[in-house]
Amino acid sequence: MARQLRMVRPDLNGLPQLEIPEGYEIRTYQEGDDVHWADIIGDSFGGQRTAENTRSEIIDRDVFDPKGLYFATYQGTPVGTTCAWKDTPDEKEVGIVHMVGVHSAHTGHRLGKCVTLCVLLYLRAQGFKCAKLSTDDFRLPAIKTYLNLGFLPVYVDVDQPERWRQIFQKLDVPAMPDQSEKIRGVISAEMWTKVCG
Repeated sequence: MARQLRMVRPDLNGLPQLEIPEGYEIRTYQEGDDVHWADIIGDSFGGQRTAENTRSEIIDRDVFDPKGLYFATYQGTPVGTTCAWKDTPDEKEVGIVHMVGVHSAHTGHRLGKCVTLCVLLYLRAQGFKCAKLSTDDFRLPAIKTYLNLGFLPVYVDVDQPERWRQIFQKLDVPAMPDQSEKIRGVISAEMWTKVCG
């Protein structure tokens, strides 16, 4: 199976202002949201998810911070989500945008951008220096959102230049070569190792 694509925002400066679409609100995790997360992620990623999955994949993990799990809500019900994550509990430099999902009934309202930006703002406020994420080739709207938020592609496998070429063609945007050298010029060698891991 092909390795997921990697994208990196080499710094957290110059983030855009958060603009929440009319009719929606943003909040962080509350007790009972395990069911909502499972519903959103199951709808977004496919497959059946349960509250138990939420606990095992997110809430019970040692890197989970309830203040970093964001939800976009509609009439009080969560319909979009993403989570600030990190590779280890003591990580303080490289944050992760983890599990971005929007319920299919609410796509097209820029909710993915909203929750992703919330996580970036959270990471910056926590003192993180940069952010990374992993995604799949077919998630074209998400990739376009990440590019618009300043994420850059990093080729972590030999097949990825061609995969990225096809993605840029499908998005009808100018192709962007591997940004590794640009990113390495901004972050430390230690951070680079974390970004590629």
